[in-house]
Amino acid sequence: MLVRDRVGLLAVALVVGLAGCSTQDTTATIEVDTPVALADQAVHIRVTGLRPGGTVTVGSRATDYQGAVWRGEATFTADDSGVVDLERAWPVSGSYQDADGMGLFWSMRPPTGDPDATWFSPRLPAEAGSFEVGLSVTVAGREVAARTLTREWMAAGVTRRTLSLGTDGVVGELYLPPAGAVRRPGYLTFGGSGGGMGNVFEAALLASHGHPTLTLAYFGLPGLPATLRDIPLEYFATAARLLAAQPQVDRGAVVVSGYSRGSEAALLLANDHPDLIRGTVLYAPNDKVESSFPAGGDAWTRGGKPLKEGTDIPVDRVAGPVLAIAGSRDRVWYSDPAAREIMRRLDAVPGALAHHLLTYPEAGHGVGTLPYLPSGVRMVHPVTQEILEMGGTRAADEAARRDSWPLVLKFLAAIAGTVAGATHTGR
Repeated sequence: MLVRDRVGLLAVALVVGLAGCSTQDTTATIEVDTPVALADQAVHIRVTGLRPGGTVTVGSRATDYQGAVWRGEATFTADDSGVVDLERAWPVSGSYQDADGMGLFWSMRPPTGDPDATWFSPRLPAEAGSFEVGLSVTVAGREVAARTLTREWMAAGVTRRTLSLGTDGVVGELYLPPAGAVRRPGYLTFGGSGGGMGNVFEAALLASHGHPTLTLAYFGLPGLPATLRDIPLEYFATAARLLAAQPQVDRGAVVVSGYSRGSEAALLLANDHPDLIRGTVLYAPNDKVESSFPAGGDAWTRGGKPLKEGTDIPVDRVAGPVLAIAGSRDRVWYSDPAAREIMRRLDAVPGALAHHLLTYPEAGHGVGTLPYLPSGVRMVHPVTQEILEMGGTRAADEAARRDSWPLVLKFLAAIAGTVAGATHTGR
């Protein structure tokens, strides 16, 4: 009887203990400071109501435009107060390694395939103004809390218009801040050798931050050249003038941004039109004119005449500040040395405005632009269908984007102040 009583007491104690643990875990809460936020805004996530010292797994999930569900997760030990603060807590294991409040966002992985060779693409802003990220908390294999966050591309009042060759003379998408917003310089952005319509998400977010933005396609879409060959620089000037004429653009000033091969066109445009281009942002840039892509001809023309391969891109007439962003482990080309060479040439120009170089030692060709989105370091090139090794790592590229994106916004704000100041001082 004594043995049975002891067994019975132990059983009761065990049930009570498990019930207490279950009750405590059931009260777990996911606290988020900004449940609805722009997609480039960091959020602060805490899980409270956990058993002190207990093991907990926090997961994330998001659905891409094809319906595939991407997931991230990290396992933590709750602190003495039963809290896991994702900004401070170091994962025991998971899809990322360091204390990182946004680690569950950028480290999500696709359901199949190599994460290094896959890129998360939600539905375009034209189709959906936001996407959702689901969070969950699991203890001992049982979900004890869940919450859904909304990541917005377009703030309230932002408008979008598709531009066509027949109507506008260019192919692109124009994103404008709400009517009545403070006027700022326009932002003209375009991509590189992949062609098509790039930087759409970037454009929507920049407009949400108050910057009228035109994302431009210059080959690889109907009505445009099939490849990066014999592209007239005048085409980019047409886009810049169209953007400058928008009522939300302050004093007709435009900042131009090009990524990779697009950096050549951006820098050439800035040098050709100092009266129009008041600032330049270059991602993974080149300091020379390259041949067409695929090779076999000339990439750019001016006045109907080709710009020959190997020609240094001049900067002697660039009127506004320049910001160059490069990764030292870029395996597509030597963007870090090229960026430094651009800075050297600008240093030699008498009276040149401030120019800035951001280099990231461990990042690759994917050094820009938006943070907090899962991005690979290897891709099938959309033109050649060959594997393109971009260099860097997912974590290093994310760190570079997280650091540089706020600096780009600060760069644009400084130019806006300069443009307004130029008028006030009568210059």
